[in-house]
Amino acid sequence: MTVIRTKYTGDLHCEAEHLDSGSKIRTVAPKDNNGDGSLFSPTDLFATSLGCCMLTIIGMAAKTNGFSIDGTTVTTEKIMAANPRRVAELHLDIKFPEGSCYTDKQKAMIENAAKTCPVANSISPEIKKIVNFIYD
Repeated sequence: MTVIRTKYTGDLHCEAEHLDSGSKIRTVAPKDNNGDGSLFSPTDLFATSLGCCMLTIIGMAAKTNGFSIDGTTVTTEKIMAANPRRVAELHLDIKFPEGSCYTDKQKAMIENAAKTCPVANSISPEIKKIVNFIYD
């Protein structure tokens, strides 16, 4: 079990603390919803969590199977909808380092790991997820 304590600190800002580690994350409302955009918004963290989860689970699969994904990046685009205001789409580009060479079996393992990570499995099917795997 993980416990996170979040405090409203004023002016549309919050601070969340991971109680086991003491690590803290601050948020603010986004520019398009009365905030100043100076920090991640709560929905930015939602979108970011999918990319982080995908990379983590891909990394676990790679480590278990004797290959590396070091240097891999995810660029995530979050698209909002209105009425009700919500995340409608997440577009993720997972880019592997130049010169990395994966077999077809490793690519299948990578793509399965990404698409079945815990966050992906927790997101409503109503949210469109488009994932591009970019192997150079």
